[in-house]
Amino acid sequence: MSTPSLPDSTAPWYKQLTGYHWFVLIVASAAWFFDCLDQRLFSLARVPALMELMKLPSSSPDLQAFGKIVTACFLIGWGIGGLIFGALGDKYGRAKMLTLTILIYSAFTGLSYFSRSQLDFTIFRFLTGVGVGGVFGLAVALIAETVPSGARVQCLGLLQILSTIGNLAAGFAKIGIDSLEANHTITAGSGWRWMFLIGAAPALMIIFTRKYLKEPATWQHLKDTNQLPKGSIFSPYASLLANARWRKNLFVGAVIASTGVIGLWAIGEYAVDLQKVVFRQHFENAGVAADQIAGKVNDSISWAYLCNMAGAAVGMTLFTNVAKLGRRLAFFLGFSGALIITFLVYWKMSDPVAARWMMFFMGAAQLSVFAGFAIYLPELFPSKLRSTGTSFCYNLGRFAAAGGSFFSATLTSGIYGKFAAQDPALPLRYAAMTMCAIFLMGICILPFAPETKGQPLPEDD
Repeated sequence: MSTPSLPDSTAPWYKQLTGYHWFVLIVASAAWFFDCLDQRLFSLARVPALMELMKLPSSSPDLQAFGKIVTACFLIGWGIGGLIFGALGDKYGRAKMLTLTILIYSAFTGLSYFSRSQLDFTIFRFLTGVGVGGVFGLAVALIAETVPSGARVQCLGLLQILSTIGNLAAGFAKIGIDSLEANHTITAGSGWRWMFLIGAAPALMIIFTRKYLKEPATWQHLKDTNQLPKGSIFSPYASLLANARWRKNLFVGAVIASTGVIGLWAIGEYAVDLQKVVFRQHFENAGVAADQIAGKVNDSISWAYLCNMAGAAVGMTLFTNVAKLGRRLAFFLGFSGALIITFLVYWKMSDPVAARWMMFFMGAAQLSVFAGFAIYLPELFPSKLRSTGTSFCYNLGRFAAAGGSFFSATLTSGIYGKFAAQDPALPLRYAAMTMCAIFLMGICILPFAPETKGQPLPEDD
């Protein structure tokens, strides 16, 4: 049984944590760190991979559309994995299932290195998504049930803030691999394969998680007293739906999480695709030599991405602090900022210099609410259903984002595809600007969301 949580204290949150509490926070954060590393490696490597596998230029509407299809399949796998492992976490333990999900996403990320067509690339990304999807709900349930209540908000917010380091690590990995390609240390055009090979490294975490990580005391007590959900993997979902309170929280949490996930994965995700087009146009118009353009475009994308992740860390930190005043207030500010800033970025971004500060603010707005998912979702459900409820809310958004990604692909190649002859960037711009309406959904659900500020977790009522 894990070390029990300390009682509330007026001491600073970090002084309320024991050595074991820090260990749990580090392990859970590391699992999410590598999970986010994997996500961002895919974001940065998707276009180069499809350029090689499909033999098409990055500006091709067909490549852009298929890139969204691959992303949608990744998100569907993510959603399926989240729904499965969330329920398994409540039935068999958060620590055990977290270890398994790490193994799955590490293995299939590494296997992406060996892709030979867009079909097997898509299959590997789907299976990677299955493992990736299980991590968030398990990690936040593990932290929420282990650390003292006086440190819960800060620890869960820190989980998401630290995830930006994984995203930044992916950016630096791309910069390093681009340099190796430029120096002919690795074959030109093969850098995306090495990026996926890096993503296999998290499997080493299993050595530590299996030996030292224990189940939370609250979950262990439920197991010892035979109070865990019985029956099939669907039994935790049946328990959630049978109770009016948990059913309402499930709906509200799912809408809030879906808004943020769609905003990131069906809109923000394709900023790289837009940058590839507009940066190339910028350097061509500036008279840069043709053989130097590709390198300058890659460098510019990498720096824009790093600025985006720096903004994300700032946004998540701000959200965590505002959440102490009220969860609904923090979400309102986050979704409102994301709506306005994302629309303006896709409308106006046209050169590498502007992209840096624009991507900083877009990262701050879009990703701020992800700190809220870690803080708020586990506060909506009791311990015996917490992993299931949290995973369902967070990962239902993956299916919604997959649908949004398919819809965005239709907008890009179908509805707005006719504008490509005028400017290849316009279909991407118009599709993303149209999709920004999704942030209104998150704003509209907030009046129905329970305010959990200052309240104990549900099983402590």
